[in-house]
Amino acid sequence: MKRIEEYVRTIPDFPEPGIQFRDITTILQDPDGLKLSVDLLLEQLKDVDFDVVVGMESRGFLFGIPIAYALGKGFVPIRKKGKLPCETVSTEYDLEYGKATIELHKDAILPGQKVVLVDDLIATGGTVEAGARLIEQLGGEIVKILFLLELKGLEGRKRLTKYDVASIIAYDGK
Repeated sequence: MKRIEEYVRTIPDFPEPGIQFRDITTILQDPDGLKLSVDLLLEQLKDVDFDVVVGMESRGFLFGIPIAYALGKGFVPIRKKGKLPCETVSTEYDLEYGKATIELHKDAILPGQKVVLVDDLIATGGTVEAGARLIEQLGGEIVKILFLLELKGLEGRKRLTKYDVASIIAYDGK
């Protein structure tokens, strides 16, 4: 079996010149790559006591659901505004060129629940920081934040210093 880094396809100059886009679809479409990625994420949780997995829309779902399933935990989605059908809490966060809003069902996290927050990639950290705010607003305690990929050059961990953060693959650039 290959190392997990070998399953990631790098696409130069996408979506703009100078960007090295890290494509995870090549991990997902390969049975060995998919299994290896989930197994590596599960290893990060072997000594973590938690109640529920929360995944960031949408690629956090791809890894959060198999983690929850493998460990017999529930899964809670954080979605873009207007996608959840029941009463929600929401927060706005900054994008490179504007703002976005994410939401969480108001009854999805119970006070005192221990939460693992999952996304595919950490870049600037703004999206997952906003997700963490929602979880904490409902009284959840984030015990671990997991990413498959990290773009260290964008320094997203600086926004998450109060959390236990782990990534499987870390790239030095942006």
